[in-house]
Amino acid sequence: MRKLTLTLSAAALALGAGTMAYAQAGMGHGPGHGPDANGDGVVTKAEAMAHADELFAKLDVNGDGVINAADRQAKQTEKFVAIDTNGDGQVTLAEMEAFQAKREAKMAAMRKQRGEAMFARLDTDHNGSLSEAELAAGRMDRDHMRGQDGPPPEMRGNHDKMAGHHGKKGQRGGKWGKRGEMMMVMGMLRQADTNGDKSVTKAEFDAAVAKHFDQVDTDHSGTITKQERDAAHEAMRAKWQARKAAAAPAAP
Repeated sequence: MRKLTLTLSAAALALGAGTMAYAQAGMGHGPGHGPDANGDGVVTKAEAMAHADELFAKLDVNGDGVINAADRQAKQTEKFVAIDTNGDGQVTLAEMEAFQAKREAKMAAMRKQRGEAMFARLDTDHNGSLSEAELAAGRMDRDHMRGQDGPPPEMRGNHDKMAGHHGKKGQRGGKWGKRGEMMMVMGMLRQADTNGDKSVTKAEFDAAVAKHFDQVDTDHSGTITKQERDAAHEAMRAKWQARKAAAAPAAP
């Protein structure tokens, strides 16, 4: 199992582990942010499976229909080619700096877009400015989500530092940050590899997503509500705490 974990984690880490918002079940705040494609706060199975299709395509970098260690090499090659703009097989300092500047500009544009989306969510009366009440409501919602989403505080490690590395806290990768997304990707890949061959096919991936959806959809309505998401997070939180307690050394 450890070898499997390392093999699949190499692929996940190389791909940035991004966009595993489905495993967080919520999935953003509107179209383009996770499975909730129409931004109504409810995720249908069709939305979840459509998001899974997009995620698999991103993880399967070499397009061979499976996610495995080969995708790591493919991603590394893809990145090298992107940096080596003159195609001479060598990366100069100028090319590195140009690549970094382009990446930072892209991240700045993403942060601006997220900031505008956040402002629009807080501006509930749509008057183009935020009142004290609107800001307070936003803080309450943020504090609630921090309490519900992600691993318990004692398991977050350097989450705040990592999230802040790419902008304001929590902006990148949802409430968990990049580390949380990677954990979710890894969990999904491990569950999906049912035959233990260290590769995940599209069929295995879809089956894992469908199984996870059905587990969270406790009323079997074909949709995942906020209440169901919160309940799933609490159950996951309890599981992590129990695992941590079991791994703790016995008191002398």
